Amino acid sequence: MRYIFNPLIVTIALLFLSSCSRNPVTGKKELNFMSESQEIAMGEQSDPDVVAQFGLFEDETLQNFIDKEGQKMVKISHRPDLDFEFKILNSPVVNAFALPGGYVYFTRGILAHFSNEAEFAGVLGHEIGHVTARHGAEQYTNQILSQVGLMVGLVVSPTVRQFANEISQGVQLMMLSNSRSNESQSDKLGVEYSTKIGYDANQMANFFRTIGRIGARAGANEIPDFLSTHPNPADRFSKVHELAEKWQQKLQLPEYKINRDSYLEMIDGIIYGEDPREGYTDNNVFYHPELRFSFPYPSGWQLVNTPQQVQMAPKDQNAMMVFSLAPAKSLREAADGFVQQFKLTVSETNSKTVNGYPSYQMVADQVNEQDPSQSVRLLTYFYQDKSNNVIYQMLGVAPRQEFNSLSNYFMFTMDNFKTLRDPARINVQPDHIRIVSVPASMTLAQALRRYNMPADRFDELAILNSMELSDKLNANEKIKVISKGKSGRP
Repeated sequence: MRYIFNPLIVTIALLFLSSCSRNPVTGKKELNFMSESQEIAMGEQSDPDVVAQFGLFEDETLQNFIDKEGQKMVKISHRPDLDFEFKILNSPVVNAFALPGGYVYFTRGILAHFSNEAEFAGVLGHEIGHVTARHGAEQYTNQILSQVGLMVGLVVSPTVRQFANEISQGVQLMMLSNSRSNESQSDKLGVEYSTKIGYDANQMANFFRTIGRIGARAGANEIPDFLSTHPNPADRFSKVHELAEKWQQKLQLPEYKINRDSYLEMIDGIIYGEDPREGYTDNNVFYHPELRFSFPYPSGWQLVNTPQQVQMAPKDQNAMMVFSLAPAKSLREAADGFVQQFKLTVSETNSKTVNGYPSYQMVADQVNEQDPSQSVRLLTYFYQDKSNNVIYQMLGVAPRQEFNSLSNYFMFTMDNFKTLRDPARINVQPDHIRIVSVPASMTLAQALRRYNMPADRFDELAILNSMELSDKLNANEKIKVISKGKSGRP
């Protein structure tokens, strides 16, 4: 038998021996390459990017409620000394997530879909559970382990070298399984934490049913459970109900809160869906009422609007246009900074006025020295908006060999950037949730008709209310409806 001294393997062995820590939730020792201080640093570093990407939804009433219940839950969690921050993101997407170190986020979209405080508390506990169980650190460790495992195998085993691709795919499936395991553990912690602060965790199970209905209505393709990073909503519904009953029997509290009416009163007037004041599209034109500009984009292209930028791309993804603010005080400063940032080789420049905006245009290449065939060409317009004292930039990028066939699409959009003056386009208002009390016993469908809701939105409103259209409502029972106009919220 031959023994081969390999410095890589020795280093890895020493690294493993020095990287065991005790999990705060399970109490078991586990391999972990991320310290608590590193977790906190990761959250602190990532939080500004999250806020910049989505923007914050400013609502004092909801923020105070989330802070109060969040801190109450942290105190009974497995990491009560960790500083948590809770934020509401200005996004219509139904989502909540957490970053390592104690940063927890709820979108206004998910807050609109909760029907009581207990549903919120269950999801709050679930997200806090991701942090207390150190799932972010675990995923980081698993990524290192998978990479190191392949490195060692490639060094010592001809067989591993031969089947490296297949083994890599197996590692990815293992990571998915770990992720599902983490979600299931966070479900358990969500039940535990929400029950301990007095909420009925059965409502958390009911919200998983709402999540399933949202996905089905959106036409989300079901993928096999073994390829999903989250457990099946139907399976979670049953399991969470079982866990809720066990914890309620264990704690034997006098009552478990649901607090439907108080929660509905808190979200009365909240923005629902996209907020057109921050940009919207109509007939392949993008309008921004607050910044007072508009531009067309090519038919068949998809547009994604975020607080930071507007992205447009055809379905085949062989090109892209991006519109954003330029961090500069003049057109030339913006152009020079752009060239330096992306290491561009400029081939053409021009100055002209575009619909009243002083502008500077530039054609440049970003050369891939290792593989020139992967080089791209950019057409970039910089516009000076003197009314807002800002510089905008619009860039179109495509593979260099395909640029000429796509440049007309870029110029069509860029040459038609203009000031928005139409009052009808400027004064658009978003949908808001309104809470109403039905005057008598009736079905949800009858109530929606009574409040003049469009028939084509009945299914959407049934999901929003966590009900079926045939469900019976009692007199004075509160439901959510949708209206336009100013919210009147603080």
